[in-house]
Amino acid sequence: MFKGKTIILGVTGSIAAYKTASLASMLVKQGAEVHVLMTKNAMNFIHPITFETLTGNKCISDTFDRNFEFEVGHISLAKKASVLMIAPATANVIGKLSYGIADDMLTTTALACTCPILVSPAMNTRMYENPVVQDNLKRLEARGYRIIAPRVGYLACRDIGPGKMPEPEELFRWLERELAGPKDLKGKRLLVTAGPTQESIDPVRYITNHSSGKMGYAIAHAAMLRGADVTLVSGPVSIVPPAFVNVVRVTTAREMFDAVTQRQEEADIIIKAAAVADFRPESQATDKIKKKGAGLTLTLEATDDILKYLGEHKKPGQILCGFSMETKDLLVNSRKKLESKNLDMIAANNLKVEGAGFAGDTNVLTLITKDRDQSLPLMSKEEAAWRLLDALRELL
Repeated sequence: MFKGKTIILGVTGSIAAYKTASLASMLVKQGAEVHVLMTKNAMNFIHPITFETLTGNKCISDTFDRNFEFEVGHISLAKKASVLMIAPATANVIGKLSYGIADDMLTTTALACTCPILVSPAMNTRMYENPVVQDNLKRLEARGYRIIAPRVGYLACRDIGPGKMPEPEELFRWLERELAGPKDLKGKRLLVTAGPTQESIDPVRYITNHSSGKMGYAIAHAAMLRGADVTLVSGPVSIVPPAFVNVVRVTTAREMFDAVTQRQEEADIIIKAAAVADFRPESQATDKIKKKGAGLTLTLEATDDILKYLGEHKKPGQILCGFSMETKDLLVNSRKKLESKNLDMIAANNLKVEGAGFAGDTNVLTLITKDRDQSLPLMSKEEAAWRLLDALRELL
């Protein structure tokens, strides 16, 4: 995603400038060509040699630097740039950009850029909340700049409030989304389920399954990168949720059923990647649970069939995709489910195939629609998610 991309990082006079060094290092490791432009005040907080060492490129602050390798520095960099991120962005630089003032290498390059520009304000809370600064931010946003809202936290001035620049990992995710490629799902609303559900037997024990949630989370992440508005309904998992995704956490099959059906009308595409616990105790009352030796004898009832309900209540134009886990007769059993539950596509895998299934980082999928079967080779779940979305995009 970052290979072959040219990223300009603008660094201004804020104590948060040290975070940008970590961001530059992360981007270089991903294969990006990184150029850092510093204001003179920024050099009071971090030395240009730090960035030059991390990026392998000269750090520029002077518009008229005679040693700059390009003929007209700010223009040539602006032409090459895939994205410009100003982080940290002081109130001073925000004000200059909002009024078109170009009096240093950073501001002149920003005005010459036609690529996306992201601005991450970092300053004292009172400065950030000042109406003048807020007006300047709104002016930039109206002109197409992406504003990354600062976090609330303990600031260098000992105040607590908004004004803290996000951590490098979060800024990295903003750049990842910006550079992910064509936003061919922009304007589409996706509802994705992921992970297992848990049905309590008593205060200590519960029924569940081996689902890790990795496939559903990979789908939600890929859909977000492609511009979709994504809601992820997740059972209990130990995965960091994707950025820019609305996560709804549930535990039981009934909670997942309610969360999905309540949002069905809003979704253009629904992908059920969750592996719901198929049965639950008929009652939580202790008289329904009989001790038998070292184990338990349970009275069970079937959980709600989410896919069946969605298929029966599918609105016109809505795309519905499910997953099928099989140990034999993959195509026959999966196609039966496709037809009986009124699905548009089913992603099937054989749990006996090496590299397919639950907890691993890879999968082997067969994408089945009414018209064709598309067998995918062994690939990472991120790659599989991308291919699955490609197939769904064709159905829209």
